[in-house]
Amino acid sequence: MRFLRTLISPGGLLLLAGVLFLDWAELRDPVSPLVRMYPYIVFGAGIFLGWRFHQGRLLFAILVLALADRALLHFSASATALTGVGRTIFNAVALLLPLNLGALPLITEWGVVTVRGLIRLGVIPLQLFVVAAICLPEQSGIAAVLDQTFINAGFKNLHVPQPAILAFGIALVLVSKRFFRHPNAIDSAFIWALLASFLALNAYGTGPGSTIYFATAGLILVTSVIETSYNMAYRDELTGLPARRALTDTLPTLGSQYTVAMLDIDHFKKVNDTHGHDVGDQLLRMIGSKMEDMSGGGKVFRYGGEEFMVIFPGKSLQDAIPHLETLRTTVAASKFTLRGANRPRKKPKNPGVNNRPRKRLAVTVSIGVAEADGRETDPNEVIKAADEALYRAKKAGRNRIKL
Repeated sequence: MRFLRTLISPGGLLLLAGVLFLDWAELRDPVSPLVRMYPYIVFGAGIFLGWRFHQGRLLFAILVLALADRALLHFSASATALTGVGRTIFNAVALLLPLNLGALPLITEWGVVTVRGLIRLGVIPLQLFVVAAICLPEQSGIAAVLDQTFINAGFKNLHVPQPAILAFGIALVLVSKRFFRHPNAIDSAFIWALLASFLALNAYGTGPGSTIYFATAGLILVTSVIETSYNMAYRDELTGLPARRALTDTLPTLGSQYTVAMLDIDHFKKVNDTHGHDVGDQLLRMIGSKMEDMSGGGKVFRYGGEEFMVIFPGKSLQDAIPHLETLRTTVAASKFTLRGANRPRKKPKNPGVNNRPRKRLAVTVSIGVAEADGRETDPNEVIKAADEALYRAKKAGRNRIKL
């Protein structure tokens, strides 16, 4: 579910909104004056956020989208927009745009005001000279290649030249492959930005559709940076669970009836000292994955170190304990397998036979539980009581729940 949510939201939803907006005249016509400001707001916000958050890839992508939009608007104003030089410029933009958007997610982020960032920034105006050179009469052969038809498919509503379609396909495969390996908001945004850019080019010369799609592509990228910044602040990077800051925002909303559970991994320091911090991180991720499936409406947080917290809003101790007991027994039944020191990062094609038994660790957790007493109790006092109960659970022999 997290994978699908990362893929579809918000990029897919924003693109769907753009498509519906253009097809829904009753909605589009009343706000047409605002639509004219839409691209300027998006492109301006993208450039500002790219500079402010040192996101060179966002800034470069916004510049590429803005230049493509302005170039097409300029040449679509003439009667020869789809013939002669206008057609050559359209074909060149249609080819270069997906190549840029497909390459940007693959490069390492170096910020904007750095030597490498400025070099990459210089590639964008260089492409303008390349487009201008293609328009020269002596380069008519290149211009013909850009408009070449490989397959006579006969799609009447498809205006993008086939070399550009091929470029879009290659870029989409590369970006999608990267996303499927490591799902994140920015790579997902580039997938949807590519699709929005294709729709923009296909809508070229048909009114405001092209600009709206380009601006939507920019909005998708801007939103991804905001979402990434939010996740860095509110999500624990190691386990993917909500972090301490998310807990701080949740506590004032609990009301007067709730239960708090503090959970600690037993002998975690010994695992770190004996097997190293990498193994400790693997163990934390495993416990985090078990807690993601917390039943009973429990909200799970990474509290710090090897400690986690579960909050059951509106639940009493009697309501919460069965769900915590299920979690405790699930963890105790899960054997943690140690990875070999020489294990390769990628699975080899011919791994061979390894008869050596893998070392497994028994993992357990101790849990302390406390309940708000029905009055406007300070949540920090309830957390303190749960922490004291956790101490009693560990002192009593671990792998148990104490009130």
